[in-house]
Amino acid sequence: MKTILSILMPVIILSSVGCKKGIDNTPKTSNANLVFKFKFDSTQVRLNNIGQPSVIPAGNAAQSPTFNTMSAHYVELAPSAFTALGAGAVLYKAQQTDVAGQTAIEFEKAKFAANNEVFYTMPIKDIKAGDYEWLRISLAYQNYDITFRIDTTISGFPINQDFTGTVASFIGFNTYIKSHTVKTQALTVNDNRKQGYWAFETTLSAFGMSQTMTSSGQAPDGATTVVNPLFTSSPIPAGSCVVTAAFAPGKLTIKGDESADIVIEVSLSTNKSFEWKEIIANGKWDGSKGEQVVDMGIRGMIPTIK
Repeated sequence: MKTILSILMPVIILSSVGCKKGIDNTPKTSNANLVFKFKFDSTQVRLNNIGQPSVIPAGNAAQSPTFNTMSAHYVELAPSAFTALGAGAVLYKAQQTDVAGQTAIEFEKAKFAANNEVFYTMPIKDIKAGDYEWLRISLAYQNYDITFRIDTTISGFPINQDFTGTVASFIGFNTYIKSHTVKTQALTVNDNRKQGYWAFETTLSAFGMSQTMTSSGQAPDGATTVVNPLFTSSPIPAGSCVVTAAFAPGKLTIKGDESADIVIEVSLSTNKSFEWKEIIANGKWDGSKGEQVVDMGIRGMIPTIK
């Protein structure tokens, strides 16, 4: 014969389980972000295309510019040195267009950041959990100030001194530019420009007069340095600017339930990154004497997990 207790026991158990507090089977997600900040460092080691220390070739000269701003158009986390380009966690890819007949970065939609400024932020919950050893960033545009030499005579008055100018340097694989402002002057292009296109602006003051001048040019194909120490295990396409480097001090670990932001300081080597062929062997850029710019590539990257 069943007792009242035996009849009610299943109900009591079910009721107890259903009312038990503190058990939450909802998957945990993070409200934190992965934050990328630029740092421009003229003292950081100067590397070549394969990530080895680099010297300036005979017959060339170079200087370390003062950076104003930078733009990137691609960000990827790679788990290992054997992860092919695009096979990692692609976090960001900028707007592109075919309006000029070939696929190109759409410059007017680019995002810019100065030294110690954030250039990209992404919710951690949207990133695949795992360990990532390498960071890939494709750089697209840089704007910086340089010094140059003027040695000439105007109306019988000699000028032999250094001046300052601003360079707008396009280092992405291909960029569609409607117009762009170097410093104060806007240049109209309305076309694609391949990696190595640059424009220059300066204001010359002498004898109580002042004049602003602009010029533009194109570095030779393949001349822009793009540092990739994984050139054998994970190559990048020719003409791209996918800079690659290992995270420091170790791998970046994404769990998906982080409670605080993870900040990545992307330190870029600007160590003598503006390079030209010398005609006058003085270590100064004499652009007015025909000295051609041959390289404007960033000379290395160190992504540090803060």
